[in-house]
Amino acid sequence: MMFQKPAADYANEPDNQKNHDEVETVVGPSVVVEGDFASEGNIIVKGTVSGSVKTSKLLAVEKGACIFANVRAGSALVAGSVKGNVKVGDRLELTETAQVLGDIECKILNVAPGALIQGKVSMKGIVMADEKKEKVAVAGRMKVKNEEELTSV
Repeated sequence: MMFQKPAADYANEPDNQKNHDEVETVVGPSVVVEGDFASEGNIIVKGTVSGSVKTSKLLAVEKGACIFANVRAGSALVAGSVKGNVKVGDRLELTETAQVLGDIECKILNVAPGALIQGKVSMKGIVMADEKKEKVAVAGRMKVKNEEELTSV
Protein backbone atom coordinates (compact mmCIF):
# COMPACT_ATOMS: atom_id res chain seq x y z
CA MET A 1 0.00 0.00 0.00
CA MET A 2 0.93 3.63 -0.21
CA PHE A 3 1.92 5.18 3.11
CA GLN A 4 3.92 7.94 4.65
CA LYS A 5 6.36 7.12 7.42
CA PRO A 6 6.00 9.53 10.34
CA ALA A 7 8.95 11.86 10.89
CA ALA A 8 9.19 10.63 14.49
CA ASP A 9 10.28 7.18 13.23
CA TYR A 10 13.31 8.74 11.51
CA ALA A 11 14.50 10.30 14.73
CA ASN A 12 15.02 6.81 16.23
CA GLU A 13 17.06 5.45 13.28
CA PRO A 14 20.85 5.59 13.31
CA ASP A 15 22.37 7.92 10.69
CA ASN A 16 23.96 5.05 8.77
CA GLN A 17 20.51 3.56 8.04
CA LYS A 18 19.05 6.77 6.62
CA ASN A 19 18.88 7.15 2.84
CA HIS A 20 20.22 10.15 0.90
CA ASP A 21 17.07 11.97 1.96
CA GLU A 22 14.44 10.35 4.13
CA VAL A 23 11.87 8.25 2.28
CA GLU A 24 8.39 9.59 2.79
CA THR A 25 6.16 7.79 0.29
CA VAL A 26 6.24 4.20 -0.99
CA VAL A 27 3.94 2.77 -3.66
CA GLY A 28 3.95 -0.95 -2.86
CA PRO A 29 4.30 -3.73 -5.44
CA SER A 30 0.57 -4.57 -5.44
CA VAL A 31 -0.59 -0.94 -5.58
CA VAL A 32 -1.91 0.80 -8.71
CA VAL A 33 -2.13 4.59 -8.43
CA GLU A 34 -4.23 6.41 -11.03
CA GLY A 35 -4.14 10.19 -11.28
CA ASP A 36 -1.63 12.90 -10.47
CA PHE A 37 0.82 11.96 -7.73
CA ALA A 38 2.90 14.64 -5.98
CA SER A 39 5.10 14.71 -2.89
CA GLU A 40 7.59 17.12 -1.39
CA GLY A 41 9.66 14.18 -0.14
CA ASN A 42 11.21 11.08 -1.64
CA ILE A 43 9.06 8.58 -3.54
CA ILE A 44 9.80 4.88 -4.05
CA VAL A 45 7.65 3.16 -6.68
CA LYS A 46 7.42 -0.62 -6.48
CA GLY A 47 4.00 -0.89 -8.16
CA THR A 48 2.25 0.97 -10.98
CA VAL A 49 1.50 4.68 -11.32
CA SER A 50 -0.66 6.14 -14.11
CA GLY A 51 -0.82 9.93 -14.22
CA SER A 52 1.83 12.53 -13.51
CA VAL A 53 4.47 12.00 -10.81
CA LYS A 54 6.18 14.97 -9.19
CA THR A 55 8.65 15.38 -6.33
CA SER A 56 11.32 17.95 -5.60
CA LYS A 57 13.51 15.20 -4.10
CA LEU A 58 14.40 11.61 -5.09
CA LEU A 59 12.20 9.34 -7.20
CA ALA A 60 13.18 5.66 -7.20
CA VAL A 61 11.48 3.31 -9.67
CA GLU A 62 12.36 -0.23 -8.64
CA LYS A 63 12.81 -3.23 -10.94
CA GLY A 64 9.38 -4.47 -12.05
CA ALA A 65 7.68 -1.13 -11.28
CA CYS A 66 5.90 0.79 -14.06
CA ILE A 67 5.11 4.46 -14.43
CA PHE A 68 2.77 5.48 -17.26
CA ALA A 69 3.15 9.21 -16.77
CA ASN A 70 5.27 12.27 -17.18
CA VAL A 71 7.79 12.48 -14.34
CA ARG A 72 9.39 15.48 -12.63
CA ALA A 73 11.91 15.00 -9.83
CA GLY A 74 14.92 16.58 -8.19
CA SER A 75 16.87 13.37 -8.88
CA ALA A 76 15.85 9.89 -9.99
CA LEU A 77 17.00 6.28 -10.01
CA VAL A 78 15.16 4.08 -12.52
CA ALA A 79 15.40 0.28 -12.52
CA GLY A 80 11.85 -0.31 -13.80
CA SER A 81 9.84 1.13 -16.70
CA VAL A 82 8.75 4.69 -17.42
CA LYS A 83 6.46 5.48 -20.35
CA GLY A 84 6.38 9.27 -20.42
CA ASN A 85 8.73 12.23 -20.39
CA VAL A 86 11.27 12.39 -17.56
CA LYS A 87 12.44 15.81 -16.34
CA VAL A 88 15.04 15.70 -13.56
CA GLY A 89 16.64 18.80 -12.07
CA ASP A 90 19.93 17.11 -11.18
CA ARG A 91 20.99 13.45 -11.63
CA LEU A 92 19.16 10.68 -13.47
CA GLU A 93 20.52 7.16 -13.12
CA LEU A 94 19.25 4.32 -15.31
CA THR A 95 20.22 0.80 -14.21
CA GLU A 96 20.69 -2.15 -16.56
CA THR A 97 16.99 -3.09 -16.18
CA ALA A 98 15.62 0.43 -16.84
CA GLN A 99 13.32 1.16 -19.78
CA VAL A 100 12.36 4.72 -20.66
CA LEU A 101 9.97 5.48 -23.53
CA GLY A 102 9.89 9.26 -23.68
CA ASP A 103 12.06 12.36 -23.74
CA ILE A 104 14.63 12.85 -20.98
CA GLU A 105 15.83 16.18 -19.59
CA CYS A 106 18.43 16.26 -16.82
CA LYS A 107 21.72 17.79 -15.72
CA ILE A 108 23.67 14.53 -15.14
CA LEU A 109 22.80 11.22 -16.85
CA ASN A 110 24.23 7.85 -15.84
CA VAL A 111 23.18 4.97 -18.12
CA ALA A 112 24.19 1.41 -17.26
CA PRO A 113 24.84 -1.07 -20.09
CA GLY A 114 21.55 -2.79 -20.92
CA ALA A 115 19.28 0.17 -20.11
CA LEU A 116 16.83 1.00 -22.91
CA ILE A 117 15.93 4.54 -23.97
CA GLN A 118 13.63 5.59 -26.80
CA GLY A 119 13.31 9.35 -26.99
CA LYS A 120 15.26 12.57 -27.06
CA VAL A 121 17.86 13.31 -24.38
CA SER A 122 18.56 16.92 -23.38
CA MET A 123 21.16 17.85 -20.79
CA LYS A 124 21.65 21.23 -19.16
CA GLY A 125 25.01 22.94 -19.09
CA ILE A 126 26.25 22.54 -22.67
CA VAL A 127 28.02 25.68 -23.86
CA MET A 128 29.71 25.41 -27.23
CA ALA A 129 32.66 27.65 -28.11
CA ASP A 130 30.96 28.62 -31.40
CA GLU A 131 27.94 30.03 -29.56
CA LYS A 132 29.94 33.15 -28.67
CA LYS A 133 30.59 33.81 -32.37
CA GLU A 134 26.96 33.23 -33.33
CA LYS A 135 25.60 35.91 -31.03
CA VAL A 136 24.32 38.79 -33.07
CA ALA A 137 24.84 42.30 -31.74
CA VAL A 138 23.22 45.34 -33.26
CA ALA A 139 25.32 48.51 -33.36
CA GLY A 140 23.18 51.16 -34.97
CA ARG A 141 21.95 49.46 -38.14
CA MET A 142 24.93 47.18 -38.62
CA LYS A 143 24.59 43.55 -37.51
CA VAL A 144 27.78 41.96 -36.17
CA LYS A 145 28.07 38.19 -36.49
CA ASN A 146 31.18 37.44 -34.45
CA GLU A 147 33.32 38.98 -31.70
CA GLU A 148 36.27 39.74 -34.02
CA GLU A 149 34.12 42.09 -36.10
CA LEU A 150 33.06 43.85 -32.87
CA THR A 151 36.61 44.76 -31.97
CA SER A 152 37.39 46.13 -35.45
CA VAL A 153 34.31 48.40 -35.52
